[in-house]
Amino acid sequence: MSNKKKIINDPVFGFITIPNNFLYRLIQHPFLQRLNRIKQLGLASFVYPGAQHTRLHHSIGAMYLMDEAINNLRIKGHEITADEANGALACILLHDVGHGPFSHVLEYTLTNGIHHEEFSLALMENLNEELNGELDICISIFKNEYPKKFLHQLVSGQLDVDRLDYLRRDSFFTGVTEGNIGSARIIKMLDLRNDRLVVEAKGIYSIENFLMSRRLMYWQVYLHKTAVAAEKMLIKTLTRAKELSDKGIKLFASPAFLYFLENDVSRVFFDRQREEVLKHFAGLDDNDIWCALKVWAANEDKVLSTLSAALINRNLFKIEITNEPLSEHQIQKHIAAYTEQLGVNEYEASFFYSSDVIYTNMYNEADDSIDILYNDGTIRDISEASDMLNIQLLSKKVQKYYFSYLKI
Repeated sequence: MSNKKKIINDPVFGFITIPNNFLYRLIQHPFLQRLNRIKQLGLASFVYPGAQHTRLHHSIGAMYLMDEAINNLRIKGHEITADEANGALACILLHDVGHGPFSHVLEYTLTNGIHHEEFSLALMENLNEELNGELDICISIFKNEYPKKFLHQLVSGQLDVDRLDYLRRDSFFTGVTEGNIGSARIIKMLDLRNDRLVVEAKGIYSIENFLMSRRLMYWQVYLHKTAVAAEKMLIKTLTRAKELSDKGIKLFASPAFLYFLENDVSRVFFDRQREEVLKHFAGLDDNDIWCALKVWAANEDKVLSTLSAALINRNLFKIEITNEPLSEHQIQKHIAAYTEQLGVNEYEASFFYSSDVIYTNMYNEADDSIDILYNDGTIRDISEASDMLNIQLLSKKVQKYYFSYLKI
């Protein structure tokens, strides 16, 4: 292959140069190209029509920021070898390769709680065999086993390049300007002390903005009530499809999708049928789900057809967010309405509503602190270093109850 540099014109960061042929080959691999068929924000495009960007867009943007971070740390005198740089760049490229369609929906329905990180690692290991060990350092960094711990921090930490990309990218494509953080300045302010990332004190305002932006983006985009309602609706739909399939009812689905409908892909099953599960998982993307939903909209099962048609036509669950859970009496009123008007029984009526808790906390010092480095060499956590009165509130767990339901 020619050594000519490949360049991507990215709407967020401008021209991105793929550093070398090794990384270009990774991007060209079917595992990565599959991410081009999975939207980064799942069903959020029901709320923000511009949110059409994909997980591949995000992975390439994160690779660019990782390259910038590595170059910046080298300029400041820290040794990062070419192999370590390739390992870190490959790791951030592949960090989301285990995501299924529509973000975490599959984890709640068809893969029995097997998280996307586990699929990412399994696919990396599969790919490493194919590449004769070229991903050894990448996998070691991903598992936080590599001696230079800061490389894992750059992939997965409070101030990782994953977050620095997705906040700016999601802000750009949704039009929610609050997420437009100063990623370039944050990266310029990064340094190392005792094998940990630190931020020079003059970058503290950029960090404050980053933390506040993240909080605003969570409630305005990632946990937007309509996006949450749509996700819960899809979970209910796939749960019903899985239930029907378990009863032996044949449903229309692509071969990859059908595999997960017809098999109980538990952790034990995954360990036993690893290669077969990965083969089908690697063939699954958003298109499989949408295609099935279009056909299911005419299915004879009232629950499956109603939910599928509602998703296709954006007749989404209404959602109410409260400080207290909805009473059992109020829930029963909805169940009675569904049984009467849709001709379903009480169990089937339960598919037309969802009651749960949404919660988040934006900063937890115990998980992985953001350390501020002062000119005299002292280091303080951002929660102590910041003079913003509400910085401590970011570590407070915010909890909201919601009740979403199909309006009839």
